[in-house]
Amino acid sequence: MTRVLLVGAGEVGAKHLAALSEADHLTVAGIADPAPRTEPAPGIASFASWRPALAALKPDLVVVAAPPGTALTAAREAAASGAAVIVEKPAVTDPAALTPRPGDERIFVGFQPHFAPLLGELLAQPPAVERAEVRLAVRRDPAYFRDWRRTYATAGGVLHQQAIHGLALALRLMPGDVDNVTAAVVHRRGLAETEDRITADIELSGGRRVHVDAQVDHEGPPAHELALQLAEGQRLCVRGRNLEAGLGDPAAAPTHEQLRRLMYAAALDAAAGGPTHPSLFPLSALRRLLEVIDRVYRDATRVHAAHPAAA
Repeated sequence: MTRVLLVGAGEVGAKHLAALSEADHLTVAGIADPAPRTEPAPGIASFASWRPALAALKPDLVVVAAPPGTALTAAREAAASGAAVIVEKPAVTDPAALTPRPGDERIFVGFQPHFAPLLGELLAQPPAVERAEVRLAVRRDPAYFRDWRRTYATAGGVLHQQAIHGLALALRLMPGDVDNVTAAVVHRRGLAETEDRITADIELSGGRRVHVDAQVDHEGPPAHELALQLAEGQRLCVRGRNLEAGLGDPAAAPTHEQLRRLMYAAALDAAAGGPTHPSLFPLSALRRLLEVIDRVYRDATRVHAAHPAAA
């Protein structure tokens, strides 16, 4: 049986715990969190820190669901112990922190929607994509922006925390440097330093373009989708509440627990020397994504507008 350590037992950690509890051949041996919101079930050891947990349990797989910054440190120490590692996005907000280190090849970023139907095949043989449109429309109320999410320095913005799944997938399919960025960051509700909406047009070398429209004060049904315009004229749409339908039928989309279990298995296989699944997102690839996000925020115009309800 494969032994798993979960680092971080908060909101995201609870989602991983639910997925791990139903995974064949995986057993959660321990949880590491100084103040867990998710209580471990009987038989699961509890630790205040990942370091004693790594030493005591010697896990095969470590899932890191801690805040950015802390997450990267924990992931690298887990990889150094010999474990396969899944670390929640964005892991860190500073691209410079991702200068390669020994062991980074054992760490993969937790983009479970990239395991959605047919996306593995798409990533294995990427088509020529001329334009990508990332759309995110969700509602995040005051309770969400608490603790580490309240400040940009510890959480980043909407692109780091919300629209990152679709933007990461788009950039995986679209090579090139950033030539130009036009963006607007809108603050309406004043719930935290992070914004309510960001729109961006990112021009990449070779004439490729990525358009992003991401908002977290949306009143309608939630969605996070990606549209791809191919060079030969075909248009592909990755759909779902959070891309989970992939290129398949939205009515038959897998659950996020199922996608996470596919991701765990792929990370273990790769760490054991097997072929790397095309849907896995290596830690080394995260730096370009964060550099693009930094460029967008650096060049964006900031708008402090009154919320319509308060106008």
